[in-house]
Amino acid sequence: MDLPVDEWKSYILQKWSLLPKSIQVTISTAKTLNDLFLHSSPLLQPEDEMFLKRLSGGYLVGKDPDASLFYREKGNKKFQEKDYMGATVLYSKGVSHSGPNSTDISLCYANRSAALFHLGQYETCLKDIVRAQTHGYPERLQPKLLLRKAECLVTLGRPQEASQTISDLESNFAAKPTLSASQFQILQRTLCRVKVKVHEKENLPEVFPEALTKTFEAVALREENEQIPSASSSVSLHRDPLKGRCLVATKDILPGELLVKEDAFVSVLNPGEMPPRRHGLESKWDIQVTNGDLHCHRCLRRTLAPVPCDGCSYAKYCSQECMQQAWDRYHGVECSLGALLLTLGVFCHVALRSALLARFEDVGKVIKTLCGEMSNQGICLPESEDPAQILKYDLRGEGEKKDKAVETPIPGCDINGKYERNYNAVFHLLPHTENHSPEHKFLCALSVSALCRQLEAAGLQAFTTDLKPTKLKAAETPVLCAELNVWGVAMLRHMLQLQCNAQAITTIQHTGSKENLITDTQQVRLATALFPVVSLLNHSCSPNTSVSFIGTIATIRASQLIRRGQEIFHCYGPHESRMGVAERRQKLRSQYFFDCDCPPCERERQRPSAGPGREAFRCHRCRALLQGDDVLSCGGPACMESVSRDLLVSRLQDLQRQVGAAQKRLRDGRLELAIQLLLGCQSDAESFLSADHSVVGEIEDTLAQAYAALGDWEKSATHLQESLRVVEVHHGPSSVEMGHELFKLAQVFFNGCAIPEALNTIQKAEKVLLVHYGPWNDEIQELQKMKSCLLDLLPIPEGPQE
Repeated sequence: MDLPVDEWKSYILQKWSLLPKSIQVTISTAKTLNDLFLHSSPLLQPEDEMFLKRLSGGYLVGKDPDASLFYREKGNKKFQEKDYMGATVLYSKGVSHSGPNSTDISLCYANRSAALFHLGQYETCLKDIVRAQTHGYPERLQPKLLLRKAECLVTLGRPQEASQTISDLESNFAAKPTLSASQFQILQRTLCRVKVKVHEKENLPEVFPEALTKTFEAVALREENEQIPSASSSVSLHRDPLKGRCLVATKDILPGELLVKEDAFVSVLNPGEMPPRRHGLESKWDIQVTNGDLHCHRCLRRTLAPVPCDGCSYAKYCSQECMQQAWDRYHGVECSLGALLLTLGVFCHVALRSALLARFEDVGKVIKTLCGEMSNQGICLPESEDPAQILKYDLRGEGEKKDKAVETPIPGCDINGKYERNYNAVFHLLPHTENHSPEHKFLCALSVSALCRQLEAAGLQAFTTDLKPTKLKAAETPVLCAELNVWGVAMLRHMLQLQCNAQAITTIQHTGSKENLITDTQQVRLATALFPVVSLLNHSCSPNTSVSFIGTIATIRASQLIRRGQEIFHCYGPHESRMGVAERRQKLRSQYFFDCDCPPCERERQRPSAGPGREAFRCHRCRALLQGDDVLSCGGPACMESVSRDLLVSRLQDLQRQVGAAQKRLRDGRLELAIQLLLGCQSDAESFLSADHSVVGEIEDTLAQAYAALGDWEKSATHLQESLRVVEVHHGPSSVEMGHELFKLAQVFFNGCAIPEALNTIQKAEKVLLVHYGPWNDEIQELQKMKSCLLDLLPIPEGPQE
């Protein structure tokens, strides 16, 4: 969740309502964030902090051996059911809740290595075996662990290492016969089998895994922009008197060209559905799988075998290196605050992490960093000057000390006009303080104040210029110093910035059963981040770019031809293919504080009665489209039918419930029942929905999945082509949605051995997806594999007769 939990929001809103009117006016009319913070912070009372502490206590983020045992036993049950993926995740939860160098963590690592072995993840399995041994895996259990190691090494084509492992194992047998006779016989038989495999491999050259080609470096800008690092030379930074900063094309840009490749300045993994523990539940430990269980909390890469933080159970990483980098840069401070940060929400967490990362900027003193006083400008601040006054001046970008000699033409740029991906750029993102409600500003101010108080109470030297990696220790006299006040104001600024400037990092998540041969995907939010360069793009409800992510890196590509001098646009969420103009404008006004005047909005406003549109209802008698407001009338020339809109909306909602029930049957493997329900839905939809209605497309897509699961590829293709038609009407022939649907159709034709149709569809899907993602996309890689396989199946044409 972006904002604090509902209980804290309600508590603070009630506190606001009970404040004297004079204090409300003082806070509401505060001219600077410094004033807002300094007037609000003293209002946070000890009883408020105690209430927040009780709320935070519902999140279990510490180490707990009972939790480790619970998850290990649950994982063992999944393992026995041969659900190795489910077992892996549960063992990972057990690892996270175990203390370092304990029997608990070594057992969880060893059990996870077994599940990974069955999943064919041999390299990762070997790493877990080493981890189990490092953390003190019991000696009596070592033989089976070493056998697993030998089998991995054999499978990976490393027979010499496997032979050495077997020799070590035999030596252990001889030196310490700790096994029973039956256990010894079982291990001997397994050992003989492994020896045979080793012998078969010994005369073969050792196979090294191919170097990964899908790397961050592989996605490269053709020519980097001198003014805006992370951007292409095809764009330039401008300042519009009405819209502010924007990116403009310096030349004609073709579809698919990479315009921006930017690593996030800061990102925080979204915790997902992670409700606090409630009293009275059967178990206080949650077995629900979230993105936090499957992705590295630093680089966001997907990982089956995360490495946990040594101090908490929440933070998990893809490697020891990521864990150490996170600890040195921010998690060393955040570790003991995990429950509080989950209670205060993602925006507060991003605000804290942004401030912590600012300490690493190469700009001299931290206070100078905050105030934008870059060291290369040669401006020295008096040591005695109150840093809160410095920040007060800079927060509004104006004041008595305004020096025209150092005034930059575009906010966020340095004195040379260069826009770097750094804290200076982040700091100059607009917080839109004047547009936020007083209640919201008060909530943010008190949340940040509570965080600062907790930093102070814990004695965490979070904001210090000594940035050597070290364990943090308690301060002798915890006093809220002036410097911490400055950082509090900065965090408040970031928290307010995020409503308009936060970028959701998304990933494509596979849905449906794992047995399904046809990929069904949905886009899910993985993390919240700040991208200084991406934030330069203004909104359009019909953008000319497409955004995708590789870990914490955002890539922006032209999705259509962009002429020289045209502005580069990004969609903030409300898209013309998904929302009507009124809904789009309302959402943009409430979240981003502007009225959209992009071409689609202007077109729709100028012709508000252009017809019923794609999501229209139709007459059940003559099938013509219905028109009107509260009461809809048939548009047919000879039909006088009319019907209440409310009645049709109720009927549509009932149909959507039926489709949902059919989709659940499909997920449960009850295919025939799912198809029966869906065919009924299809007939019902035809009687009152337009042929282009999105629900019609959803029904056809689900029918295609069901028939594919039955292996009826011909029927599956027929229904998917109908779904494809609806997608094209809604999103356009070159949309990313069209690309994903074409990918599914290619899979259907491929599995049905319809070679010409498959090759034709693969070509179409590649053309669309390349524009939006570039060549390193997973679906494009899969399409190329399918194409290669199909080309091998084509008959070789005979040569000319002599």
